[in-house]
Amino acid sequence: MASMKREDFIDVIAPIAVQLRNEGSPIFPSVRIAQAMLETGCVLHPWNNLVGYKVGSGQLTPFWHGRSVSTKTWEVYDGVRVEGVQAHWRAYDCIADCFRDQDLLFSWSRYDRVRAAVNPQEQTAMLLACGYATDPTYNQKLNSFMAGYDLGKYDEEDDTLKFEHDWQWKMLGDALDGLYNKGVISDWTWAEKAYMRKLTQSELAWLNAIVLARQAGVEV
Repeated sequence: MASMKREDFIDVIAPIAVQLRNEGSPIFPSVRIAQAMLETGCVLHPWNNLVGYKVGSGQLTPFWHGRSVSTKTWEVYDGVRVEGVQAHWRAYDCIADCFRDQDLLFSWSRYDRVRAAVNPQEQTAMLLACGYATDPTYNQKLNSFMAGYDLGKYDEEDDTLKFEHDWQWKMLGDALDGLYNKGVISDWTWAEKAYMRKLTQSELAWLNAIVLARQAGVEV
């Protein structure tokens, strides 16, 4: 299978990486995208393993059901690169399952430092330190992808409210519109942002504090 343009590959992976981060994944989206680029050469294989996750013990998980693919790869042992190493890779039904299965791996105590990393560069360093890869330049390669393709922009947390149904947005917009018409809030922009599905959790928390304060007779 031919490799994709790197930008096209990123367009496929980035939304999944961001979604999982918003759901609580410990992996920064920039690190996840860079790792997928490095491990696959920007090729979307039909077995959907983008992170170089081997079969290992073979224990099944909610996201890996036992299918595998075997290929040749290379490893670094005692500072020496060895070609033609037979490897057995986990095969997944979809890309998200691959990433979620990897997150289960990262829940092991061995990867405590990966989960505790406070920024993407520390996380790539900890991936190497914790033994995720044998390549001694693994973190440098990941950092190069992150810098070269401005992947850090995907680490900016999306604070937008998440609703499953359109009517929930409309109800919120109608509520804020009513508060505006009664003079409880002074700017109709808040209602407009709700109707446009752009109101954030931080903004709603701020509005709630203002409304409660005014209802209690506090002048704000």
